[in-house]
Amino acid sequence: MTNISVLLVEDHTMTRMGLSLVLEQAEGIELVAEAEDGIAGVQKAQELSPDVILMDIGLPNIDGIEATKRIKEINPESRVLIFTSRDNEEDVFASFKAGADGYIMKGASPAQTTNAIRAVSEGTAWIDPAIARLVLSNIQKSETSIPAATGAINYKAGRNSYGLTEREMEVLALIVEGLSNPQIADRLFITRATAKAHVHSILQKLYVDDRTKAAIMAMKEGLV
Repeated sequence: MTNISVLLVEDHTMTRMGLSLVLEQAEGIELVAEAEDGIAGVQKAQELSPDVILMDIGLPNIDGIEATKRIKEINPESRVLIFTSRDNEEDVFASFKAGADGYIMKGASPAQTTNAIRAVSEGTAWIDPAIARLVLSNIQKSETSIPAATGAINYKAGRNSYGLTEREMEVLALIVEGLSNPQIADRLFITRATAKAHVHSILQKLYVDDRTKAAIMAMKEGLV
């Protein structure tokens, strides 16, 4: 099994050292390079094509949001996981607009951080629960609906009014935790194919087109 290659872009020495240790000890993850500023991060991402770029926002020269945008313009397939202490709406939404695939807070545990890296590497959008609640709060204040693939829809209130089975409710709770399909399969002692099928069914029943929207909706509707 090939390790997930990670480029760490972080300007604070102690934070970078701590993250390096976490990544070096994580099974199936390989730290291939580090960068101390946004421009160096973009250059190394272009040179090395790592599976995941773990990106701080507050970087010298250009910030992590601009670096993410440039990396995505060079290679749209690059996976960028924002790793920051910033939890304001402006940075969160600007990061995703720039093309970030996930957003995790620096207060996350080593296990949460590595789970987020694995999820993002598999193409799964990952969002820190605290940030998901921020997005949810923004949605509630704006009194808007979450856009689905077929357009904007309004959601009914009430717990599990979407026909989710008991097992799908369990899977949905794990999606909210940020677990990937393989991790869901391991947690529930089911096959990966079964986990994938459950996730697909959940997205269809909730009328959303990705896991992040499913997680936000689950919290909005009180499903978890």
